[in-house]
Amino acid sequence: MKSFFSILILVFLISGGLAAQPVPAEDENIPYLMTFGGGGLRETSWGDDDFCQIFFFAVPESFTDPIYIRIYDPDIGGEVDEINDVWDTRVTYSVYGGSGSYSEEDARETEPAGRYKSGNLLATKTFGFDMQYEKNWYTFGPFNPTEGEYDEKYGNIFKIITEGVGGNDGNLYRFFLSSSPDENIRIEGANAFTYEYTFRMWNDPEQVSHIYPYIDDRTISVKQSNFDWDDDGFIRVVSVARNGQLQKISGEDDWAESEFVIRDEELNSSLDFEFVKRKSPYVVRNNNVVISVRNQYGELLPFFTIPIGGVPKYKYNIGVKPKNK
Repeated sequence: MKSFFSILILVFLISGGLAAQPVPAEDENIPYLMTFGGGGLRETSWGDDDFCQIFFFAVPESFTDPIYIRIYDPDIGGEVDEINDVWDTRVTYSVYGGSGSYSEEDARETEPAGRYKSGNLLATKTFGFDMQYEKNWYTFGPFNPTEGEYDEKYGNIFKIITEGVGGNDGNLYRFFLSSSPDENIRIEGANAFTYEYTFRMWNDPEQVSHIYPYIDDRTISVKQSNFDWDDDGFIRVVSVARNGQLQKISGEDDWAESEFVIRDEELNSSLDFEFVKRKSPYVVRNNNVVISVRNQYGELLPFFTIPIGGVPKYKYNIGVKPKNK
């Protein structure tokens, strides 16, 4: 018997939510993922708290053709990336599948510690400054979908770890889960998610970025933690029941946290965390942000690149509460 979560995914796909493979996805409006080199003094003030990012790709059980994980601009150097003095950074991308690659708790935490590299190592490559990959794609695969770890809710799951292993420059990059080694061809019903998001903000203050944590029926309250926001505007939460609740924001090289209670109408749906840049007195450029969300048990909630149930829209008749007479 399929879980309620699986039914939600099926309904979402039938309604047309198929654009699941770009990471970041279109609805997120995030220009790049970000991972800095972890060498030297391991400086965190540039916006990366741990020099590591873990993403998961979920492939439907019904999909049996080979899959490929593609990386845009995987090297560190050139126009896309962020230099810190000189280009001296190396970053390793590693793909894992098999037992424990997803189910291991350390793989679903915010810190790269313990058994976060769990599962079977399927492929790995380290990049430095290599103009061959400047604004180009590198492809891992082919992988048989059954090489992932099977999960009843998500299907076959693959893990990719991006880790800075030297230097102190910023690596900006994107992923695409594809059915082709040479093109970005979407896999119907697939999705991607992470438990801690590290990404680059737009420099254009008119651009609003989004991430979408999923709220299951066990969630009573959530606590968001953001790092190195640089006081760059504000972060607000939109859902079917709230129309822009502001969150505490962090400054330079520090953390900020805030909590709020989940309303009944928000269960089994996604929240929309909106990142809105300030426009004056000056625009913060090249701002890199880290964020995670936990429930009342301290469990991290997944950010799906394509939100389960669709992008949440505030419903006025839900959000307005009558005054007590």
